[in-house]
Amino acid sequence: MAGQPLLTRLVAESLSEMVRRRAYTDQSELVRSAGAYSPLDFAAALRSPGLAVIAEMKQRTPSMGVLAKSYRPERLARAYSEAGASALSVLTQEASFGGSAADLRKAREVSALPILRKDFIVDPYQVLEAKALGADAVLLIAAALRERLRELLAVAREHGLAALVEVHDERETASALEAGAELIGVNHRDLNTFEVDLTLTERLRPSIPREVTVVAESGIRGREDARRMREAGADAILVGELLMRSSDPAACIRDLASA
Repeated sequence: MAGQPLLTRLVAESLSEMVRRRAYTDQSELVRSAGAYSPLDFAAALRSPGLAVIAEMKQRTPSMGVLAKSYRPERLARAYSEAGASALSVLTQEASFGGSAADLRKAREVSALPILRKDFIVDPYQVLEAKALGADAVLLIAAALRERLRELLAVAREHGLAALVEVHDERETASALEAGAELIGVNHRDLNTFEVDLTLTERLRPSIPREVTVVAESGIRGREDARRMREAGADAILVGELLMRSSDPAACIRDLASA
C-alpha cells in the first residue's frame, strides 16, 4: 500500500481488521449483542452550557508516533470522566493507532459518559459492532464515504447511535448537511499532509445551521485554542494528543472546559 493517500490506507486497514473479526462474529450475532445495549445521548452531552470536551484516548498516531508506552484505556476513561469531560472518544483502529475493540469495551465498563467509536467506518457491520461494544456514537468521515454517507447515517440512526460526520472543507460540509448530518466535526488536520489549520472552524461554522452541533477537532494545544474555538461557534472540542502527552490530563480537561 506504499504511495497510497493516508486516508485510503487507513480505510483499507480498518476494512481488513473488520474482515478478520467478521470471520468469528457474524452480523446476526452482532445484532443480538447490539440489541442488548441502550445508547446514551451523545449529542445532548455536547449541547450543555459552555464548551464541551470530548476526551480522546489513543496509543499512537501516524503523524506523531507513540503517544503512550503504557496504555490503559480503563484508567484513562476513569480519569477523563472524573475530570469533567462531556464524552469520551476511543480509537479502535489497530494497525495505525494501536487501538482495539477491547479498548472501547474497557472504557464502557468504567465510565458512564457517552462514548464515540473513532475508526474508519465504511460498512454497516462496523456500526453494529460499535453499539455491541457499548459505543453511543460513531465517526463517519465524509471524504471516505462520499455517496455512502447517507446510507451509514441511516444505519446509525436505525440503531440509536449518534453520528459525528467529519469534514475538512466547504464541499464536504455541504455534502454532510445534504446527507442530514446533525453533528459535524471539523478536522483541522489534513490527513495527507498532516498540516493543521485552526481557521477551518472559523471559516466553516457560518455555513452550518445553528441547530447542527459543531465539534472542533485536532490541533488544540491549550486553553487559548479552546477559547478561540468557542468564540468561533464550536459547541465542543475533541482533544486527544494534548491529553495523552499531559502529565496531568485531568487538570488539562478542567482547564479546557473553562475556556
